[in-house]
Amino acid sequence: MVIKIVGSNCSNGIKLKKMVTKFASDYGDVDVKILDKEQDIRTYQIKNIPGLIINDQLVSQGKVLTVREIARLANEATIA
Repeated sequence: MVIKIVGSNCSNGIKLKKMVTKFASDYGDVDVKILDKEQDIRTYQIKNIPGLIINDQLVSQGKVLTVREIARLANEATIA
């Protein structure tokens, strides 16, 4: 599973990065990538940073998710 965080330099992005890191340590086989370029924001059509992308699917933007919410979204993204 590949999880990308777009816009991790803002305060909410830093918090989301911590939550994704906790999820990755619990879940195991997760590759976390940080995307902070303006081009990445345009590529994934993110209107509010931070954006969370799981397996190249935008699942959340503009909010900090808990580990539990990330796990639910990751589960949904792998099923779909």
